[in-house]
Amino acid sequence: MTPKLPSIFRQLTGACVRRRSLAGALGGLSIVLLVGGCRKQEAVTVPLPAVTVALPTSQPVTEFLELTGTLAASKTVDLVARVSGYLESVNFKDGDFVEAGQLLFVIEPEPYRQQLALNEAALLQAQSEYERQQSLVKENATSAANVEKWRSSRDQAKAQVELAKINLGYTRVAAPFAGRMGRRLLDPGNLVGSGVATKLATLDQLLPIYANFNLNERDALHLYERMRQLGLAAKSSVGRTPVAIGLSNEQGYPHAGVLDFTDNEISGSTGTIALRALFNNDEKKLFPGLFVRVRIPLGKPQPALLIPNSAIGNDQQGDYVFVVDANHVVARRSIVKGPLTPEGCAIRSGLTAADRVVVNGILNARPGEPVAPLENKLATPAATP
Repeated sequence: MTPKLPSIFRQLTGACVRRRSLAGALGGLSIVLLVGGCRKQEAVTVPLPAVTVALPTSQPVTEFLELTGTLAASKTVDLVARVSGYLESVNFKDGDFVEAGQLLFVIEPEPYRQQLALNEAALLQAQSEYERQQSLVKENATSAANVEKWRSSRDQAKAQVELAKINLGYTRVAAPFAGRMGRRLLDPGNLVGSGVATKLATLDQLLPIYANFNLNERDALHLYERMRQLGLAAKSSVGRTPVAIGLSNEQGYPHAGVLDFTDNEISGSTGTIALRALFNNDEKKLFPGLFVRVRIPLGKPQPALLIPNSAIGNDQQGDYVFVVDANHVVARRSIVKGPLTPEGCAIRSGLTAADRVVVNGILNARPGEPVAPLENKLATPAATP
């Protein structure tokens, strides 16, 4: 047994040595890998997110109230049959534009001509007898009572003649003003005016035409405050304030008019005040019932800062933009928007002319984080009238 011990000892010793060598080799490899990994990590540089910034531009901008309204005829009349008879003719086509005094309907006039002739004959007889009684009373051949009787008969006959003329005139229904006819409600041959006035059609005056709209309490107070600042009385704007409208299929506000009416009080049920504007409508493009976009200027143009509308964001806190400071760090800036112009959106408050606003790469901007800003100069827009 004694000779085997050195051999076993040598085997154990060799195994320990091999294990220590392997551990040392693995440790060295780990150090090399760690050092190599650190060197690679130090070599990677993450670039800052790129954004485009620009300074706001300045130009005079007019403040506007933008509302919605509906068009209405400046005059509307229901044409009715005021005498009874058969409808003899209809002298227009549905939807025609007609002139003032143009004949539209004829109700059989012959019975009324005959009635006028009878009344004129009765008047002639009463007039003749009255004159005869006047001659007789001078000769004491009749009494003054007979003279008064025939004078009364003469006056009644005159009234009957006038009434017959009026009724004969009612057999011809003419347009009281120029306008556009609606559809006829009855065709020739129908009996009209029997016991009640029969509606025949509706005539609307479209030259000029009204646009009716409502102003809420907040905008009304803002409007009155602007008028006070300009030294104008509450209703002095009626007949002077320009109003522009546009149809749903039109760009901008191509139709120019003037404020025609403002109500005396704000409605307790709706919280709005009624206003009305008047438009010439010379091209006859505007018709009653159409919805329109309404724009009312509030005073003269005032200097304002403009930025692209695409640079403005909105969340639960309101409208905002991102600005980049001198250290290239992004900050969120709350703003109050003004009117939207073809050149951009006017800013009432929240920005200065020296603020660098993020106008491109907004998704790369994070408040409190640095960015790589690229300067861009916005084009200076022409003045807005």
